Amino acid sequence: MSKDRNQYQPDTNAVRIQIPRTDQMEHASPMFLTSSFCFDNAEEMRATFADETDFNIYSRFSNPNVDEFVQKMCALEGGEAGYATASGMSAIFAGFMALLKAGDHLLSARSIFGSTHTVITKFLPKWGIETSYFDMTDPAGIEAMIKPNTRMIFVETPSNPGLEIIDLELLANIANKHNIILNVDNCFATPVLQRPIAAGAHLVTHSATKWIDGQGRVLGGVIVGKKELIKEIHTFCRSTGPAMSPFNAWVLSKSLETLYVRMERHSESAFKLAQALETNPHLLSVKYPFLPSHPQYDIAKKQMSGGGGIVCFELKGGLQQGVKFLDALQLLSLTANLGDSRSIASHPASTTHAKLSEDERAIAGITPGLIRISVGLENIKDILEDIEQALEKSK
Repeated sequence: MSKDRNQYQPDTNAVRIQIPRTDQMEHASPMFLTSSFCFDNAEEMRATFADETDFNIYSRFSNPNVDEFVQKMCALEGGEAGYATASGMSAIFAGFMALLKAGDHLLSARSIFGSTHTVITKFLPKWGIETSYFDMTDPAGIEAMIKPNTRMIFVETPSNPGLEIIDLELLANIANKHNIILNVDNCFATPVLQRPIAAGAHLVTHSATKWIDGQGRVLGGVIVGKKELIKEIHTFCRSTGPAMSPFNAWVLSKSLETLYVRMERHSESAFKLAQALETNPHLLSVKYPFLPSHPQYDIAKKQMSGGGGIVCFELKGGLQQGVKFLDALQLLSLTANLGDSRSIASHPASTTHAKLSEDERAIAGITPGLIRISVGLENIKDILEDIEQALEKSK
């Protein structure tokens, strides 16, 4: 009798969970690059469309490669069910639109990704969904912001790009007390370093494009959590079409096989980089979850097993020095991504969050001189040397 996946460790499940083998007895899962699936007879087809079977119908609804990826993510996060989408933003949007209706209130952390901020402030109000922001650094004030119509709390922890962290158990207690959905964006930590569902979250959302892929190849998003909530999300996505492609799902499922090894290396190198930069004379500050100087260091150590692969620092010269710093880099890439095997530098004020107003950037903790480093898998000595020479040239 074979073991249930719950009897294995998560890193084993990341490697071993697979869809059933075909009659070719392949060791690695094949790609199912098909738009639709056939039936043996009309009755089987009728029963499947009536939801009396779980057979595949159409790859907008389900696909074996997507199913394998979702099964792995559910095992890693401890979710009852899940749904994969074409991108991280489509996963976030689906979570909002499937579970919120006109007249509901969304309570979100201020420190969130720029595109998420745009959805919350510019689009949700068009559908009559009320929104407000809370300060992650003031958790004591969150409960007072809950209204009778509050339906969901949304948070990124660590946040993008400011690396703010909040106690997930505290948030879960508030959410459960008021019968509210707690939706956690776990993109920066991944299930390797943090498991929000174990802390009480009802949904966990990911941009799989980042650390889960890990090599800057494909786009993807995924939501896992309570079965009844995922059912609503699946119904919404089945009709609106933000489906993950079978090819991307195949790539992401293979990527999960190395996720634990990669995140260990990313976290180790990022910690060394943060420690080295703390004494750099060209910087006002350095932020990393596992540095004792981080404002929420105690919370990070409590709920994370590692600090992750993102390091942020503040340049003394502000916006102008930020541009000079990027131009002086020789090894690190300048690209609109993170979580890659190759280290990446970005200046949020002039790129990912440039469309926000100055006040909106300030609310999100994005200062003119903030630099975000996504620490890759190169030798840490080479990463550090490139950053140090760029700081010297841009001073």
